[in-house]
Parts: sequence; structure tokens; C-alpha cells
Amino acid sequence: MRKLKIFLSILVAVVVLGGGVAYFAYHNLQPENHFKNVPTVSQNGNNANHSTTTAKMKENVFNVLLLGSDERKGQNVGHSDSIIILHVDLNNHKYSMVSIPRDTRVYLDGYGYTKLTSVQYIKQATDGTTAGIKAAINSISQLTGVPINYYVETNYEGLQSMVETLGTINVDVPFDVKLTHPWYPENKGKVIAQDTQTLNGEMVTELVHERYSLPNFDYDRQLLQEKVLIGIAKQALKPKNLTKLPQLTNKMSDFVIATNMSKSDIASLGLLVKNLNTDKQVAYYQLKGASKTMYDDILKNNNAQIVLDQTSLKQTMKHFE
Repeated sequence: MRKLKIFLSILVAVVVLGGGVAYFAYHNLQPENHFKNVPTVSQNGNNANHSTTTAKMKENVFNVLLLGSDERKGQNVGHSDSIIILHVDLNNHKYSMVSIPRDTRVYLDGYGYTKLTSVQYIKQATDGTTAGIKAAINSISQLTGVPINYYVETNYEGLQSMVETLGTINVDVPFDVKLTHPWYPENKGKVIAQDTQTLNGEMVTELVHERYSLPNFDYDRQLLQEKVLIGIAKQALKPKNLTKLPQLTNKMSDFVIATNMSKSDIASLGLLVKNLNTDKQVAYYQLKGASKTMYDDILKNNNAQIVLDQTSLKQTMKHFE
């Protein structure tokens, strides 16, 4: 099945809306005021097979879950192919991001053990869209031990539409990427060479879509996501693109499938990243684990799953408390 990593378009909106704060010039949009009381949408695990108590967040600190779904137009179900937690620390003006492998082994109440990517799909198929998102959020919170305060879900069309609105972006591609499973058949076999590449929306989505030709598969794809994110942020912050704010705002419904963030939440978060220094203020992490062939209680077969290293997991997630 074609895979998708689409968390990037959400952060584009955050960055660009940050440049248009004249539209939301209210005192309560200042981040330190706006985010004093944040919601918590995740729940602690409390079943016999998996019980996790999430850490209590400090004041002016919160987590945003960015989900990239492979849901296509006209569908009501999708797999969680991109799973990113963004940690915002207003006290120290620091941001941390961690990518969670889609094939991570997790426990789903009522079903048993499966891949994290399947949680949202099976709950959407059986209980509806909202149930699917909630199940994914809770599984991620239980896995990591940190609360989720906000969530935003997007998809393939959203990323392409957003990049096309910006025009093109420059991406520092760290290694040659051969497209073996492209979204568009005509791109099969093309190579995006190692270098700084100027890419349009179609090729950006192809880049973050590829994993089978990469030496480290999903982990290298996560690295590509980071590079694309930086490229998008830099392009969005250029003065010429701030004039595209109204057009970008009108496209919100095109790339956001589901969120508990209001327009003012996004605008306030945008104030934070308006002058973001990605080299000094942003830290990026990957969760390491071992690939093992294990039984999947939902799919009723043995398949490759990632079992995370618990010591490394706990050390990493301390940056998200």
C-alpha cells in the first residue's frame, strides 16, 4: 500500500499565519496569554495489558500531535502514516519534535496488539472518524507517557496544495532518492539527487512518500521530512509569501482533515514561530527500536513490527514533558 508522510502542511499553516498576525491583533493571542490553560485530549491507559500514567505538563508547555493520513478523497478511513509530536516550551522558547515509527507495536483496547498505523484505521472503520482519531491519540500518549493537548490531521492533497500555493521550496536532500512507489505513476524510477533541490508540490510529496529505496527505510524517510519541513518554513517566511495569507487561510479546509485547534490557536502558535531559528531553537528526535516478526491481533497474521527500546524511549520523551 502506498505510504504517506504529510505532517508538513500543518506546520506551513502555522508559520505563514504567524506572519499575518495583523488579522488577529488581540492581546489574548500573545502565546503566553493564549496558551495558559490548554486542553488535554489524551487519556491514561488503564487496562491490564497496558497501563501508563502520562507526565503532568508545566505551565506554558504543551504537545501538539501531527498526524499524516493516507486517506484519499471520498474516503472516510485512513492509516496514520505520519506520527509526529511537537513540543512547545513557551518558557524557554524551545521546540522539540519526535517522529514515531508507523509500524510501532502497540496495544489497542478490545483488539490486542497491532501496529500503530492500524489503530486509527480499524477504529474509523468500526466506530467512525472521531473514534479513530481518539484511539490513535490515546495509543500514542500511552506509548510515550506524555499527554497530547492538541492534534491536527492532514493528508496528501493538503501538502501538495499548500506547497503549490507557496510556489516551490528548496530542500537539502541528504542522499539520492529513487521513487519506487510514487503517488503519480509517471514519476516511477525518477531520482531526486543529493543536493539542494528546488521542488514543486508534486515532487515534495513524492519525496516524503518514498521509503522502500532508502537504506534505513522509515527512519530515512523521517529525515527527509525534517529537511522538507525546514524548506517549507523558510519559504513561507519570505516577505513575498506573506501576501498569500488570505489564500492560504481559505485553503485550511483543503488540507486539515480534523483538529481541536481553533483559528486563534493556530494564529497564536504562529506568533511563536515568526522569528524561529531552526538551528538553535528546534531539536529533532527519532524513536529507535528493533524490527521483529510478531503476531498482529487485528490483521490475524505475523508481520514486521517495531518494538521500541524502552530506555531510549523514556530518555527521549523527557524532552516532551
